[in-house]
Amino acid sequence: MARFELKLPKMGESVAEATITNWLKEVGDKIEADEAVLEIATDKVDSEVPSEVSGVLVEQLFGKDDLVQVGQTIAIIETDSTAVTETVKEIAAPAAVAAIEKTVDTAKEAVSVPADFSNSEKFLSPLVKNIAKEEGVSVAELESISGTGKDGRVTKNDILEYVKDRTSQPVISTAVAAVQKIVSAPVAQKAAPVSLSGGDEIIEMDRMRKLIAGYMVASVQTSAHVQSFIEVDVTNIVKWREKNKVAFEKREGEKLTYTPIFMEAVAKAIKDFPGMNISVDGDFIIKKKNINLGMAASLPNGNLIVPVIKNADQLNLVGMAKAVNDLGGRAKAGKLKPDDTQGGTYTVTNVGTFGSVFGTPIINQPQVGILALGAIRKMPAVIETPEGDFIGIRQKMFLSHSYDHRVVDGALGGSFVKRVAEYLEAFDIDRDF
Repeated sequence: MARFELKLPKMGESVAEATITNWLKEVGDKIEADEAVLEIATDKVDSEVPSEVSGVLVEQLFGKDDLVQVGQTIAIIETDSTAVTETVKEIAAPAAVAAIEKTVDTAKEAVSVPADFSNSEKFLSPLVKNIAKEEGVSVAELESISGTGKDGRVTKNDILEYVKDRTSQPVISTAVAAVQKIVSAPVAQKAAPVSLSGGDEIIEMDRMRKLIAGYMVASVQTSAHVQSFIEVDVTNIVKWREKNKVAFEKREGEKLTYTPIFMEAVAKAIKDFPGMNISVDGDFIIKKKNINLGMAASLPNGNLIVPVIKNADQLNLVGMAKAVNDLGGRAKAGKLKPDDTQGGTYTVTNVGTFGSVFGTPIINQPQVGILALGAIRKMPAVIETPEGDFIGIRQKMFLSHSYDHRVVDGALGGSFVKRVAEYLEAFDIDRDF
């Protein structure tokens, strides 16, 4: 029977480990090639690990919430299942199969395999080992005993009590009885949310929300946040987009939103002010060579994530639109890869999506700045002309720039956001896309 080792795959150059968040398959379950076996999470992205072969899952080497290194074996898949396993599978719930197989293996070990207690994961005292050897108790049996000692250790009384119960019937019969007990046991129900006085609920944060909470608190405690705000006239951009969005989608197969236009302006401003494209490591400032723009995007559960547009300054508007749509679409579908969120040097978030005029965003560490895009609104404005000033209706928005005052002074922080505004206001309404 062939045994295939399912390993944690490489998920990108900067990702070395992941946490198991959920097993989609239990021991004894059939698995088809390319079928997802478990769900994993890096510090920001959730993903699935598929099987490379068809077979039966016979062993899970890690449990939920365990941290696994890239390349480590996480499960064993048997590519030729036995008839016994299939028969039991038909009558037992998937969650019971693991216990059934372990019980059968225990029986086999007890009658045929000499004990080698050096392989036991439990701490066993010399006295317990001697009793086990004399009574023919296998390693697998010892592993199954719930110890009453400190940290679950098996004591002398535990092993003697086990031997006493064991001698009343053959080992194989014990295994059969255990199987019957497991098959007939009721399925445990998931606990309902706790209710207080019939009104308030206590709901535990999901993993992503816990991570976000930790990042936000750590950022505020790390960086000295300062904000600069500037109002921008984006009338030309609004008119140009309305004029070209249909043709753009027809030619490029991509929707044209405002985001790539804003990202293009931010990338240009960072080239003008490279002091914003840095990070801090202790007492050292790291100047970043590449301009990698993070863009806040929504996940299926409503949480936010920041995928990264790599080398954003090297993209034209079409390339920027494709990158924005690709990352945003995969974020909404929950299909981002770990590397998609790595390496950002500056972040942009669109608070205007939710109707906010401006905001005070928290810096995405270890970066030193983040720009919030406010809602675009029609506003009365003074328009200067050679013939004089007059009042007109213009499309305006606010840019909110949060920056780390440890390393970015007001002159740099203010000049940078002003340069972004200048690029947006100078947008050529006759440009091609």
